[in-house]
Amino acid sequence: MILLAAGIVNRMLGFIPRIILPRVIGAEGVGLYQLGYPFFLVLVTVITGGIPLAVAKMVAEAEGQGHPDRSRRILHSALGLSISLGILFTGIAIGGASWVSNVILTDNRVYYTFIAMIPMLTIVAVSAVYRGYFQGLQNMIPSALSSVLETVTRIFFMLWFSWQLLPKGMAFAAAGAMLGVTVGEITGMLVLLIQYYFADKKDKPEPDQENSTPTEPAKEAQAKESPARNGGILRRLVGISVPVTAGRLVGSFSYLLESIITARSLAIAGIATSVATAQYGSLQGMVIPLLLLPGALTTALAVSLVPSLSEASARRDLQAIHKRIHQALRLAMVTGAPFAVLMYVLAVPLCTLLYGSSDTAPMLRLMAPFALFLYVQAPLQAVLQAMDRPGKALINTLIGAVVKILLILLLASRPEYGINGALIAIIVNSILVTLLHGYSVVKLISLRLKLNDLLKTGAAMTIMGAGVKYVYTRILLTDTQWMQFLFASSLGMALYLGIALLTGLFSRRDLERIPVIGRWL
Repeated sequence: MILLAAGIVNRMLGFIPRIILPRVIGAEGVGLYQLGYPFFLVLVTVITGGIPLAVAKMVAEAEGQGHPDRSRRILHSALGLSISLGILFTGIAIGGASWVSNVILTDNRVYYTFIAMIPMLTIVAVSAVYRGYFQGLQNMIPSALSSVLETVTRIFFMLWFSWQLLPKGMAFAAAGAMLGVTVGEITGMLVLLIQYYFADKKDKPEPDQENSTPTEPAKEAQAKESPARNGGILRRLVGISVPVTAGRLVGSFSYLLESIITARSLAIAGIATSVATAQYGSLQGMVIPLLLLPGALTTALAVSLVPSLSEASARRDLQAIHKRIHQALRLAMVTGAPFAVLMYVLAVPLCTLLYGSSDTAPMLRLMAPFALFLYVQAPLQAVLQAMDRPGKALINTLIGAVVKILLILLLASRPEYGINGALIAIIVNSILVTLLHGYSVVKLISLRLKLNDLLKTGAAMTIMGAGVKYVYTRILLTDTQWMQFLFASSLGMALYLGIALLTGLFSRRDLERIPVIGRWL
């Protein structure tokens, strides 16, 4: 819930620069900024990748076994690895900045934006390790607080630097926006460091305890752990993080290939370039973000699930592992379901209210029923990563990516399918990867899936959908579209909540665990 709250705040704040920045530096300046940003994301993926997740997992195991000193050694080893990679890629980025700007991007004005982003590489690497450490301790407040303060600082300095540097030219204005992102990252890192300093100071033993003679069992434990202990930690860090990093790179390259192949396939289908670009822009810029909006909860679930399962795994508590997986899957499914219903039934008014046009509504309606697979996918992947099977998650993701690309090539190139061919490919990808992850989890820990929950959720969705459609079309409270939309949505949500409580999808006890609301109940 803490991570979810931070995610919602960050998403709301994120709209501010999207609205104001184009007014300050224009579409051309935003274009220069966006040209440099993808390279930053790729470099950050390579540098940090799976290291935060590996740290969270290993720290949770150490804490579960009662070895807080080992947690600190894990943190220090991870920092050494991340800072080394950050310095290495900082040097590579500085050396290749001119070549990237002139050869790959064909616009040498991006050079200043590229240079402005380079200091962030090591900063982000350090922040990622500390976030992983706190998540391993199952303390989500430092991550949430640093991300919110980082966002606020970034927005202010992005707009201020770009406005101050605008008189020097568009290239400098775009670089100023990137410099603002750097200041935001520095703020986020400082917040994490301050919180670590106070947490570490609080956990240090009293002077009389510190000077006391260690017991014989403690001496034996230290003697056993001392030989090459840091080397062992580093090897395990790399072993866990490399497959996770590879999986994320597969996702990045899959997205890149998807955009290229979709455009080519639509051209083969005889669709004009401008129309194809508009269709793909609607899909990736409007429909997919809307579908993934309820995913803020599943992302928070996935992040918190890794240390939780790792700790239970270290204690060999299979019952706790099964219980937490069932809780996460049920929560992801039950909370995502009503949003999928609203996006299906009220696709036209929703798209009209958000984007000023209902042109994207058919695409949203086609994809909405399958959104549940996307919401369940993140917790399942987190389970595989927590249970030392990141390689399996990578293979499943790779299979899904290959199938998606082949289907786009096969379907989107046919005139009768067009952009719907790309939609079908993305739907098949989400279903396939989720089922593969589910099969891997079931096989790994002999998990018995609760099909009753699936049937109850399906029934609740059907009744809610019928209720929302009836209220929106038959009970006309007002002529104002957005008020009618809110009226139908609110009654639909209330209906779904009532059915979920009656059928036992979640109980009063589940609600009582929610911060603030639980206390009120």
